[in-house]
Amino acid sequence: MAKFRPCIDLHQGKVKQIVGSTLNQNPALLQTNFVSDHSAQYYAQLYAQHHLTGGHIIKLGQGNESAAQEALKAYPQGMQIGGGIHSKNAESYLQQGASAVIVTSFLFDANGHFQKSKLDAMVSAVGKENLVIDLSCRRCASGWIVAMNRWQTPTDLQITPQTLQELSNHCSEFLIHAAHVEGKQSGIDQELVGLLSKCTPIPCTYAGGARNRQDLQEFAQVSQGKLDITIGSALDIFGGTGITLQECLDFNAQE
Repeated sequence: MAKFRPCIDLHQGKVKQIVGSTLNQNPALLQTNFVSDHSAQYYAQLYAQHHLTGGHIIKLGQGNESAAQEALKAYPQGMQIGGGIHSKNAESYLQQGASAVIVTSFLFDANGHFQKSKLDAMVSAVGKENLVIDLSCRRCASGWIVAMNRWQTPTDLQITPQTLQELSNHCSEFLIHAAHVEGKQSGIDQELVGLLSKCTPIPCTYAGGARNRQDLQEFAQVSQGKLDITIGSALDIFGGTGITLQECLDFNAQE
């Protein structure tokens, strides 16, 4: 059964909702949908109150450590964490209360080439059961290609059945943002959701484009209930008008 999972996106120490494709090196081009007056701790406590599990905290760049630590402390073992995670610091986040660590960019070299040795280092550091691989991606001519460095740099790793099968041997879950629709509230990428639901052999959370309850129901149908979903910019607790947290809770309560 498909479930809604919560998120906390951190940028410069604030909880924000950002159009993912604009997270480049030029701050003038950044498109921000929402900046919260509430702390990351507030959101973590809210999720704990509603017993929402499997959510994630993503640190988008520098200046987010204190906010992330406060959120982990507020909901011990309740949320995964990603952003700047590597084999040397991953264990420390588990000790601070993260349920798992999420890794993307560390698995590639500066030119976007996948490094199996780095994946092995992550598994050695925290164990397969504590590792989530983020395969957030962009559309390309042949399908979808994983993007690193806050979804800006394309890599040589494509989203294929073979990729999902091989990497599933080294982690407990996948997190996949459809970066080309992230934050745009333009609807889910049905083709990507369909591919993931057919091919992922382990739990997988999809993010990107969901804007209302109809999209949730569509996601449940397209994914055949095999994937989970997170919603950001459209959600009322992040300033959105498309869907409320209560509607997401009701979605989770469906039989």
